[in-house]
Amino acid sequence: MEFKDYYEIMGVGRDADQDEIKRAYRKLSRKFHPDVSKEADAESRFKDLGEAYEVLKDPEKRAAYDQLAARWRSGQDFRVPPDWNQGGFEFQGGGFTEADAGDFSEFFESLFGHGGLGAGARRRPRHEFHARGEDARAKIQIDLEDAYRGGKQTLSLKHREAGPDGRPRMKERVVDVSIPKGVSPGQHIRLAGMGGAGLGQGESGDLYLEVEFRPHRLYKVEGKDVYLTLPVAPWEAALGAELTVPTPSGLVDLRIPPNSQGGRKLRLAGRGIPARTPGDLYVVLQVVLPKADSEGAKRAYRAFAEAARFDPRAHMGI
Repeated sequence: MEFKDYYEIMGVGRDADQDEIKRAYRKLSRKFHPDVSKEADAESRFKDLGEAYEVLKDPEKRAAYDQLAARWRSGQDFRVPPDWNQGGFEFQGGGFTEADAGDFSEFFESLFGHGGLGAGARRRPRHEFHARGEDARAKIQIDLEDAYRGGKQTLSLKHREAGPDGRPRMKERVVDVSIPKGVSPGQHIRLAGMGGAGLGQGESGDLYLEVEFRPHRLYKVEGKDVYLTLPVAPWEAALGAELTVPTPSGLVDLRIPPNSQGGRKLRLAGRGIPARTPGDLYVVLQVVLPKADSEGAKRAYRAFAEAARFDPRAHMGI
């Protein structure tokens, strides 16, 4: 089934107010009225125009249509969502007489029915429309330490909702979020009922927060594993050392094996992000050379070069 863009048919924006919609309808209905228009498709355009006006002039129908349109993507074949409850909307005119009710498109009648109208039919009472609200999505930035111990954040979010006149409007909402221990980047925190408001007695949608970690001055995260680059002095790497190193869960003692090279990874099992199977923490050694910025430092380097007789390029055959 083809999706009908009623705003495009009326030539108005999605934030148009009722006065703008009424002016657009009056102007275009004169232009395409079959009795006066010379346009080849005047009758079809006039019917589409009346159908669009029937929806957009009514705050309840318009809000329902806007929520449906938000789910639809251009190019998709339209199907009525399974949670769509048309609820017996009543017609209010808009270029159609009761005898014309059968001229509404398949798209319109699949959403709102024909309200019991037709030649000689009585109007049915107007009923409330019910539909579940849209799910909303946003991103939340947390500190790495929050993933180790859990935490709380207060967010200020903006979301779109239909106002009393059916026009969409932006509303700000403050949300308290509990950060679960063990959450990882890319995971989602679901806040039930905190998405878009439902219509009628329809329940609200959910809010899904995608987790991002703020950049950390010490650590890098890959999945559940955490990496720490640890500067060490040449003698600590060569002779070995017992060092105290930081981790997101506290200080730990780490043994540096003798003859360690820069780039060596030392694994601290289970000290990554907590989970049923926790990640690991990897300490990556970075050998830092002291500067030869004094006579004493220069003498020490010369003595070391004489004693070590070390050629780092020997393997290159030069």
